[in-house]
Amino acid sequence: KASPAQARAKRLLFGRPSGPLVATSSSMARIHVGAAHGPPDPPMSKAAMKYLLVRPKVPAPLDPNFCPLVLAKKQYLKLVAGSPFAVEWALPRADGCARGKLPVLADKHADVEASIHLAGVLIQEMIWQRSASELLLFGPPKICEALQKAYSPEGKYAFEVKTMPKVCGTPSNPFPVKIVASAAELPAAKDTKQVCGKDASGCRLAFDLGKSDIKTVAVKDNEVLESMETEWDVTNPDPQYHWDMILGAMKKTALKLPRVDAIGGSATGTVSGNSEATWCDIFPNVPPDVYQEKVVNIFHRLAKEFGDVPLKVINDGEVTALAGKMMVQQGNLCGISMGSSEGGGYCDVDGNLLGWINELCYIQLDLNPEAPYDPWTPHSGISHMYLGQRAATRLAELGGVDLPDDLKPSAPGMNTMKHEGHAKCLKLIQAAMKDPAKEPQVKLIYETIGVYLGYALAQYSEHYVIENALVLGRVSTGSGGQVMLNKAKEVLMAEFPHLGHITFHQPDEHFKRVGQCIAAAALPDL
Repeated sequence: KASPAQARAKRLLFGRPSGPLVATSSSMARIHVGAAHGPPDPPMSKAAMKYLLVRPKVPAPLDPNFCPLVLAKKQYLKLVAGSPFAVEWALPRADGCARGKLPVLADKHADVEASIHLAGVLIQEMIWQRSASELLLFGPPKICEALQKAYSPEGKYAFEVKTMPKVCGTPSNPFPVKIVASAAELPAAKDTKQVCGKDASGCRLAFDLGKSDIKTVAVKDNEVLESMETEWDVTNPDPQYHWDMILGAMKKTALKLPRVDAIGGSATGTVSGNSEATWCDIFPNVPPDVYQEKVVNIFHRLAKEFGDVPLKVINDGEVTALAGKMMVQQGNLCGISMGSSEGGGYCDVDGNLLGWINELCYIQLDLNPEAPYDPWTPHSGISHMYLGQRAATRLAELGGVDLPDDLKPSAPGMNTMKHEGHAKCLKLIQAAMKDPAKEPQVKLIYETIGVYLGYALAQYSEHYVIENALVLGRVSTGSGGQVMLNKAKEVLMAEFPHLGHITFHQPDEHFKRVGQCIAAAALPDL
């Protein structure tokens, strides 16, 4: 609980010019739904509030205290301009290394906690963009020691420390955090791009493992012969259940093909360059030891069921980006799928992947000290609560949608990993959007998400060259989708005119029917 001093700081530093922190509806009450992953984030320090909390020029209508990280960083850099001190970090991984640097206040400065707070958030951001097997730090001793503590098994970022070895396919390894004596000891930045197949010739089977259903597709010479969706329960802890569901769906779809020459697939979570399910969050409750034995190699075992044919599986967001490249015939494309969660992917100007994990849904977007928690992490303000189905459902009551008690944001069933209630709630939102009497208020839900999207794209653009943004998923469908995109464009033009060139795309009918299927099927080379 925040101390009286922190509460006063919040009112002083984060309030409107003429008043305190904006009161929000009880439907927005914060519930630490990620408690299974660790304690909630510690209260924001007075110094961090002073340097980082800022009001956007384009406010979120139903979330007046939204504080975009990209603006917080911009304000912070102005306030510390001219500082001779900096903290630098390196995040090595098997096939590359990420590097970062942030100007900081002196160790003895009264507001040094602001530098520590922001550095921790930016390191976390980079970890979920690219993955990491360790963290190396160089800079002022007090700041480095504080970050080392934060990235310890008992620290604020214990979730990342415990999860990254799984993401990297080395779950038994620790995640070391070391302070080095000079910047020269930090390894250089390095990326290893991935070139994927772009032609779905021959007879191919494709699958997409989502958090609500399994989609399987039969493709012959770039034409879809059969497409099927099978609902499943990703929370089931039994890997045999998942095996039976996936294989059953694939075999049924494969009956439409004379043979299977190759299999391409996508899944939420992290898939290795060798198509191993190193850390896929569609199996969240499978025990860790069983996961290693039964899940990591699941895709290769599936391929053996069809004659051990060529196989390539990547993250679902990456497939979105590759399919988008096929659709718009341009690269430097960021794909954002607003479905059960946020799926993110990126391909460069040539349609190649960067070799990053692009788990954008785990990146912090909102520094509001009262930002919502989520069931997948112990943190608040994380992206999939802003750019996925739960963004809409947590705003539904504020948007004037009539909800039964079991679908209200505070209902127990709406604060678990299960998605069924959120899918029902979204349908009520979409229906209300068609009601002329309700549309003006419901529209504010989509405008609010559009604000989130605009600031998120600006944040992503600090690491990706984005010329095209493909936005899809059930949250973006219907008339609300265009409202959302218009608002996102307004944000870019008002706050980041240098990003005004970003072109928004929505999937055309061909893409909706078969675009991602063909992109997935084309992944393995024959």
